[in-house]
Amino acid sequence: MSPKITTELLKQLRQVMKSPKYVQEPVQAYIVPSGDAHQSEYIAPCDCRRAFISGFDGSAGTAIVTEQHAAMWTDGRYFLQAAHQMDNNWTLMKMGLKDTPTQEDWLVSVLPEGSKVGVDPFIIPADQWKRMSKALRSAGHDLVPVKENLIDTIWTDCPQRPCKPLIMLDPSYTGVSWRDKIVALRSKMAERKVLWFVVTALDEVAWLFNLRGSDVEYNPVFFAYAVIGMNTIRLFIDGDRMMDPAVREHLQLDSTLEPEFKIQVMPYGSILSELQAVGAGLSPKEKVWLSDKASYALTEAIPKAYRYLTPYTPICIAKAVKNASETEGMRRAHIKDAVALCELFNWLEKEVVPKGTVTEIIAADKAEEFRSQQKDFVELSFATISSTGPNGAIIHYKPVPETNRTLSVNEIYLLDSGAQYKDGTTDVTRTMHFGIPSAYEKECFTYVLKGHIAVSAAIFPNGTKGHLLDSFARSALWDCGLDYLHGTGHGVGSFLNVHEGPCGISYKTFADEPLEAGMIVSDEPGYYEDGSFGVRIENVVLVIPAETKYNFKNRGSLTFEPLTLVPIQTKMIDVNLLTQKECNWVNDYHQKCREVIGAELERQGRHEALRWLIQETEPLIRVQ
Repeated sequence: MSPKITTELLKQLRQVMKSPKYVQEPVQAYIVPSGDAHQSEYIAPCDCRRAFISGFDGSAGTAIVTEQHAAMWTDGRYFLQAAHQMDNNWTLMKMGLKDTPTQEDWLVSVLPEGSKVGVDPFIIPADQWKRMSKALRSAGHDLVPVKENLIDTIWTDCPQRPCKPLIMLDPSYTGVSWRDKIVALRSKMAERKVLWFVVTALDEVAWLFNLRGSDVEYNPVFFAYAVIGMNTIRLFIDGDRMMDPAVREHLQLDSTLEPEFKIQVMPYGSILSELQAVGAGLSPKEKVWLSDKASYALTEAIPKAYRYLTPYTPICIAKAVKNASETEGMRRAHIKDAVALCELFNWLEKEVVPKGTVTEIIAADKAEEFRSQQKDFVELSFATISSTGPNGAIIHYKPVPETNRTLSVNEIYLLDSGAQYKDGTTDVTRTMHFGIPSAYEKECFTYVLKGHIAVSAAIFPNGTKGHLLDSFARSALWDCGLDYLHGTGHGVGSFLNVHEGPCGISYKTFADEPLEAGMIVSDEPGYYEDGSFGVRIENVVLVIPAETKYNFKNRGSLTFEPLTLVPIQTKMIDVNLLTQKECNWVNDYHQKCREVIGAELERQGRHEALRWLIQETEPLIRVQ
């Protein structure tokens, strides 16, 4: 993979950083975050500004360009990828390693006295602005909003913002009508004594109105904001998609509704002026509720005294706790997904071993082909990570023609993939060997499996935050001096974003919300040997109540139920490293795969894949 040559682009950016046409005063540094105006993780091509200026296109990272330097901060998932994709104009800042300076500390160390640091106020979250502004001010520098995005001024062939048709979801999928969601939101607003609620995250807008879209690849969302008052609903959205009769009927735009449910449709670009008007019309003690991750620009539209900011919105929390219809949909989606993967792995066994002509890209395409045969399939839920041998050590690797390796009987193959179905979102990783794994490969795989089981089988009190479970997944690896540089799990949306807050299982945050029954997260420990192989085992799991012998302080307990039902390759397991309890867990899990997925394979007439499933779920026997 040859890095992007950025010399000319950086020269152009440094020129506009000084140009009175774009900045009131010259800025000595310019920050390019990776999100969009909604602080999304996955973004549309027109918002890929950090990838445009640097060449690095991972989902997380911040670029900072000064007159002399260009630096990129990213996390452990992307160290190898960023190093491959960036040229020598760039310095890679490896977040999470103890010698890596923070963005603020680095700026203070390289900037001349009294510098101005510019950023697009729509792209930076308010909480990050506050933190950075304070740190820079204490060192004699200023963080300043730059109205026009400076990357856009030099990006001559920037794609158009997508504006694609919408998908309506009826209550059989969502369990609750959009009107009932508005009522629940208003009762939360009343509890906090706020008059207005501003919805800025794209998945929160989609969830609230039971709509989905395809403006962002892999994420069924659309570009919109909403402002909910106690008696008004404003939806800020562009395009003729609101003229679609089905959308109009779904939102009851042409019906005679009670005024408090009448939706006013407004242009997407008018959100700032509308919020400023709301802010200007407030009486003392009236409040406007925003996420503290909303953009600095929108937050500033409301005078400080009238803002009510929280890290997580009531929509974010309600969306994370799946209702019975959503849970049932997620179960159905994972059964379909398992059928597709049984077909894929059966096909790979037949192709890789005798022929040796399957590449990473062919395997990824085949996975999509099998998934697309399932009912209610919409699209993939992220770019498939199909990686063999040393590519498996690149945690968020995506095969491209320059890096595309052929699967073989001599290397470990790691596949992390998922799909969006109308009834749910999937994300599953399996690691396998088509030949004979080495003792060391089996040992590493088994430590990862032990960690996976430790989380999946964990019983913990109600009110526990997911980050407390992160070390359960690492304990077996830590015992041997091994580890991995990513979190253990993330929340998963219901036909929504594959990564969603406010829950997760990660050492990287202590700001997660406590786990509660109905939440859905991933369980995905791993181990990566640079230049050699990668191992990851991932299931999506549902938080459920647990039965325990005692009930301390009457607070109740929780555990996990795997929704992913795909065999874990037993030839990769060193059974002697498992306890009897762990061995039983694998056997029980495989029995459930056999029963549930076996019945669906039978129903769909997929007999070869069924034979593969039965062979792969033979019980493990531990020699005493």
